[in-house]
Amino acid sequence: METDRAEFCEELNVLLTKTYKNISDLEEEKVRRNKHLQLSISELHLMEAVGKYSGTGGATITELANDLGFTLPAVTIAIGGLEKKGYVCKSRDAADKRSVHVRLTERGEKIDRVHKYIHKKLVREVAKAFDEDEMKVLIRGLEKVNEFFADLNARK
Repeated sequence: METDRAEFCEELNVLLTKTYKNISDLEEEKVRRNKHLQLSISELHLMEAVGKYSGTGGATITELANDLGFTLPAVTIAIGGLEKKGYVCKSRDAADKRSVHVRLTERGEKIDRVHKYIHKKLVREVAKAFDEDEMKVLIRGLEKVNEFFADLNARK
């Protein structure tokens, strides 16, 4: 029985590592093909995080840092770079002048929509490989994996 668990752990490790690499490689290739964007994967994901706050007047640097698990200085620098490229804009909070809100520009929103569309398309293709029962098992398994890593991150 312990051998089965050890084999499972080894296979899970290999699959998680390969899956992460394959997804990263696909995203990097999409970005490389669109050289005019001048974006890195990290910048694309930061834009995605900014986009999640589009209905709220924008995200604060602190919210973005917390969402992504990055430091405030790292997010501040990255947002500055995205602002120079025309993908985000910053504005001071009217009530608290120390607080800066970040929003996607029209150009940034377009890139964010394309990025989301690519993800949606990939997920639809993956879903075709599973029947109804397999989908439920996969989702539950991934929820458990995600909960484990989220808890581990929260303990940092």
